[in-house]
Amino acid sequence: MIDVYDLHIDTDVTVQLSECGREDAEAVFEVLDHAYQREDRTAPGPSAATAPAPTVWMATFDTADGRHEEFSPAPLTGTVGAVLTGGYHAVDEVEKVLARAFDVQSLESVSGDQETEARLLLASR
Repeated sequence: MIDVYDLHIDTDVTVQLSECGREDAEAVFEVLDHAYQREDRTAPGPSAATAPAPTVWMATFDTADGRHEEFSPAPLTGTVGAVLTGGYHAVDEVEKVLARAFDVQSLESVSGDQETEARLLLASR
């Protein structure tokens, strides 16, 4: 029997962060960077101080080869809204990593045929 993780099927999770500034987005993504390979290694948004702040920060992580390194995140300045989208197992794994670093409140979960979407609220512990 072939394991889906051997084929890298449904192992990508897209993480969208909202209701936060650049520093909080970077703190969350840094936690995930210590656990998974990020598909897009670019910075999460404009770097110029005069640029308008984006409303959503987004990155995609491949959970197939999770490292799960222990890491102490920077404290968040407020709450961060997070939407995780991907395969059922992959989203569950990302949610567990976030729960080790932050106080996580599950707001809603929407399940489809092949993937799921989890809406979370993250805060410092």
